[in-house]
Amino acid sequence: MLFRLEQISNYFMATLTKQSEQFLNNYLNNASPTGFESAGQKLWLEYIRPYVDEVGLDNYGTAYGVINPGKDYRVVIEGHADEISWFVHYISDNGYINVIRNGGSDHQIAPSKRVNIHGTKGIVRGVFGWPAIHTRRGDEAKLQAQIHNIFIDVGAKDKAEVLEMGIHVGSVITYPDELEVMNDRFYCGRALDNRMGGFCIAEVARLLKKNKIELDYTLYIVNSVQEEVGLRGAQMIADSIKPDVAIVTDVTHDTGTPLLNKKKVGDVQAGKGPSVTYAPAVHNKLLQMIIDTAEANSIDIQREASSRATGTDTDAFAYSNGGVPSALISLPLRYMHTTVEMAHKDDVEGVIQLIYETLQVIKGGMSFKYFEV
Repeated sequence: MLFRLEQISNYFMATLTKQSEQFLNNYLNNASPTGFESAGQKLWLEYIRPYVDEVGLDNYGTAYGVINPGKDYRVVIEGHADEISWFVHYISDNGYINVIRNGGSDHQIAPSKRVNIHGTKGIVRGVFGWPAIHTRRGDEAKLQAQIHNIFIDVGAKDKAEVLEMGIHVGSVITYPDELEVMNDRFYCGRALDNRMGGFCIAEVARLLKKNKIELDYTLYIVNSVQEEVGLRGAQMIADSIKPDVAIVTDVTHDTGTPLLNKKKVGDVQAGKGPSVTYAPAVHNKLLQMIIDTAEANSIDIQREASSRATGTDTDAFAYSNGGVPSALISLPLRYMHTTVEMAHKDDVEGVIQLIYETLQVIKGGMSFKYFEV
């Protein structure tokens, strides 16, 4: 692939620094389950602080940085901070633990997974146990993992010992799997949905500072909580900020893997660029601006459509405050809501660059009305 000289500068603009990569590892490896995002938000705020003029935190933990504060026109770029997890729901007399979801955790991947239980005395290690294949005969041969029958074993002799460990009903449970790079091409691990989005918007802030980009509006870089249980953090912060424009980044499904029907789930593939979405919540004029920006900067993009809701924080921003022009830029992701989520490095940089370039096209006071009346 050949590039003109001016394209080369833009193309490599978003390449990660060693500091960026260290932050990414620390941030992705840290547990930030829905409703308990504080540790991850501290890491995120510490990283972006040098690149913004102000930082803030709302009552439920949504974190944000502000560039060029005090302008009447407010633009938001946003990702969400929380990861799926489990809650301790029931402790049996003989010391086994049953769970309920905290977000969209997949019960089918649970058996034989190691877990961290976040108790009052610190982390307790456990495993999702499962009957050995040798014992599953007859009617038991049909046994399948269900939300009501998966269980955690912490090696306790009884309920009293579990309680003594600091585990209680309501203790949150996370997976310990950490980030790795596969074939120097894919990031792989848990919680790429959507702390990779939080990473991307933090990198946008870094690049704006590094390249001394002057904006004529106030920019909020927002890392919302509680997306996995209904876009709750975005709903709250949208009401607080009252933005004029919102660009949300989240993940979308890489549908090029086996066992997926593209006619049903669309055609998006990792390595072919970020995806933009057509949906009722997505403002057509803002979306077209993003597409035009991608074309002007030779950024590869893909397209998909959502018939009703996007299922992302885009919906929360779009339908707040009487209607906020909003758009969604998505990172193609394999194996969403598992511990082996995979995202292509080029797509991560594509998301960063597309948001960065779009922010320079937006002007303070810009109207997104479809026509004048």
